[in-house]
Amino acid sequence: MSGAVETSTRICDHDGCEEGGKYRAPKSRDTTDDYYWFCKDHVREYNAKWSFFDGATEAEIAAQEERDKGGTKPFRKTVEERAWARLGIEDAHQVLGGNATRNPGRGSVGRKLPPTERKALDILEGKDDWDKATIRKAYKSLIKVLHPDMNGGDRSQEEQLSEVVWAWDQLKDSRNFK
Repeated sequence: MSGAVETSTRICDHDGCEEGGKYRAPKSRDTTDDYYWFCKDHVREYNAKWSFFDGATEAEIAAQEERDKGGTKPFRKTVEERAWARLGIEDAHQVLGGNATRNPGRGSVGRKLPPTERKALDILEGKDDWDKATIRKAYKSLIKVLHPDMNGGDRSQEEQLSEVVWAWDQLKDSRNFK
């Protein structure tokens, strides 16, 4: 749990130290597979002073942040935005403001649904008070927009189409909607 490499036979890389070098520390941010090997005291000292972004420009820091974020699918992002919108929040950072103390779970009109049905309802952009007929209308209207046969052969939205079909399959036989 300490991070020590117990099988290491190295000597500490700190000048004048003869202790065993059982702890590794990166030499630079550019070579993350090249390490110094220190004893416990010297690795603590080194780590307290070392910063990954030492000497980096603002552009390099921003580029690293973008690489660390990773990508998200645009359709999933809109589902997340709709989830925030149900709470009356346009921007997720608003939860830190006045909305932070509001508990939308107490006294809300929404019903408790299984996670798969909740996700399916989000995909169809549905509301808790919808019945099966309304859900079916939403499904049909989305199919008309997304299906390649209905929009001039455009196949760019096939993934969204498959999600809509999956959502309908989850909700069409559900007991939670009349």
